[in-house]
Amino acid sequence: MNGLQLIATGGALPGRTVTNEELSRTVDTSDEWITTRTGIRARHWCTEEESAATLAIVAAKQALECSGLSPQDIACCVCATLSAPDATPSVACQVQRALSLPENRPALDVNAACSGFIYGTAVARGLMATLGGRYALVVGCEALSRLMDQTDRSTCVLFGDGAGAAIFELCDAPFAITLGARGDEAIHAGGPCRTGSAPISMDGRAVFRFAVDALPRCLHAVLDETQLALDDVDWVVCHQANSRIIDHCVKALHADAAKFYKNMDRHGNTSAASIPVALNEMSEAGLLKAGQKVSCIGFGGGLTWGGMLVTYSPLSHG
Repeated sequence: MNGLQLIATGGALPGRTVTNEELSRTVDTSDEWITTRTGIRARHWCTEEESAATLAIVAAKQALECSGLSPQDIACCVCATLSAPDATPSVACQVQRALSLPENRPALDVNAACSGFIYGTAVARGLMATLGGRYALVVGCEALSRLMDQTDRSTCVLFGDGAGAAIFELCDAPFAITLGARGDEAIHAGGPCRTGSAPISMDGRAVFRFAVDALPRCLHAVLDETQLALDDVDWVVCHQANSRIIDHCVKALHADAAKFYKNMDRHGNTSAASIPVALNEMSEAGLLKAGQKVSCIGFGGGLTWGGMLVTYSPLSHG
């Protein structure tokens, strides 16, 4: 068995909701300016008591409860984040402790920015192939509000905090994954110790050009590997960076816009959390049905990109 299927999800959002109207009172912007350029109307920011780790724990607990599995069933825990509250212990180790996962199983963080959830899933699959086990817990979690200049209009209107979790089962179901990186286009803030030393910066136009190329390329790659057509895919869940990116790709692919899920209007860009948060919303709303095929596409800082195609197969508890 070398494929994965998605069997359970979980999610967590911070207690503070920040609307475009609220931002317009402190930054030179407006609801119309933000919405027309990004599709974002609100985002969630962590309170003082919240962090990427606390959100990850809530989301992971929900996914484990949803799966009906016991902590002993989990073969590995991988957390994708670029905003961990501590250099060590990792967020994954904090999740492992909170969920009482077995001590003889690996727990680690990965940082691939907005592609992190896809990277984390690939790592979890590899760990099970190497060390054994059947079920993997993969979490995407961010507290980006802690890393940005909240007076910088180019970033504060975009980013939100949150966490999403997924439990995957090793199986023979149709599955494909693709990853890539192009580090020569990174922009460093500078300084001898860069971590946490400067707020997030981003060249929005360059990211847009990169994303509208990476998204369809990743989608075609996983379709080719599984020998499926886009019509065979029930849902496409892209990283929720910008509504215009997704709209552009839908048009370029001549695809049905209804199968491309969007939630950035309510949550903004939550980086590594955006795809699992969306999957959990879809599950809770009854949009995801057993047996449906879902393609997940991530793209972002690094530059990194990744895509996967997976079947949704929730475990029956009856």
